[in-house]
Amino acid sequence: MTTRPSEHDLASLKGRTMPVQDILDLFRVRVRDHRTVHLISQALTDAGLTTLPDFAVCGLRSNVDVVPLASVPAQATPADPDDEEEEEGLPSQALPQRLLLGDIPSARRGLVSVGPGTPLAQATFLMRTEGVSQIPVTTGMAQIHGVVTWGSVAKMYEAGKPPTLDNAMEKDSLPLADARQEFFAALPVIREHGYLLVRGDDGCLSGIVTAADITDRFEGAARPFFIVGEIESLLRRCLGAALDQETIKAVQTNKKPEHRTGQVSDLMFGDYLKLLDGDQTKQAMAERADANWEALKWPNMPREQFIGRLKRVKDIRNRIAHFDEKPLPQEMLDELTTFAKVLRAFVS
Repeated sequence: MTTRPSEHDLASLKGRTMPVQDILDLFRVRVRDHRTVHLISQALTDAGLTTLPDFAVCGLRSNVDVVPLASVPAQATPADPDDEEEEEGLPSQALPQRLLLGDIPSARRGLVSVGPGTPLAQATFLMRTEGVSQIPVTTGMAQIHGVVTWGSVAKMYEAGKPPTLDNAMEKDSLPLADARQEFFAALPVIREHGYLLVRGDDGCLSGIVTAADITDRFEGAARPFFIVGEIESLLRRCLGAALDQETIKAVQTNKKPEHRTGQVSDLMFGDYLKLLDGDQTKQAMAERADANWEALKWPNMPREQFIGRLKRVKDIRNRIAHFDEKPLPQEMLDELTTFAKVLRAFVS
């Protein structure tokens, strides 16, 4: 259960540099989402504090400085205080600071290894049964004697050497890096060798990053962005074809009047709901939304269900925009995919 720390505990954070995870633990928060980020931000603000960079968009192991709120330049506030645009348009300083090797799950997951006296047949049997293509030969996970790969085994047989562990090992120029090393700097090594051994903070092997791990990590991170992008593109095509500029300007309340373009390309995600949700709190906006829905000419689209799905997409988009380190749950990815399919069917 999420809890708010005491005023004394909050005050004690001032001036500290700490991992984002420690802040979440203080509030007993497991996952950052729209609700928990708001709760933590409000508690820090009430205590006259904030974090640099913003805890909401950093990796869980990234460090942030807890500083007095008064020491940070005030941010411009939206023209309409009732608008909730916190998920829109991430400022440049809110982008992720660094991606480290340790942020790839397999780099800290542990790995299968064998000792230097292990029979080669036992090592290759482990490779088959564990589904790995590399197996380090170590003493206590600290001393690395070499790495057995399917490629090195093939070279041993090609050279006509006796089938022993020592003959099957790659021993020179092993790809090895620290978990605190920047991820992108390590990519050329992974591309060349197909894998990278990773040492943890204690100097022992903590995991291994392979080309397949990178593919999985970025497929899971990038795919939701592309699906949300497609959803936004489809929505803009529908709304741009059905609504005029004055109707678009009416929902651009987060901008000064002279900056309201009336262009559908300048809409933020929350604006789509303002344009279409007939149950929003502002009566005038709700009435306009009724007319806007009629203008779409979607007689076979159940409006209530559509708006409900659109709100869910907005919530999932928030999670993506906050750079949650954990992969998007499959059920959320399925929701995005399904909504995109629905939109495709209604876009001419």
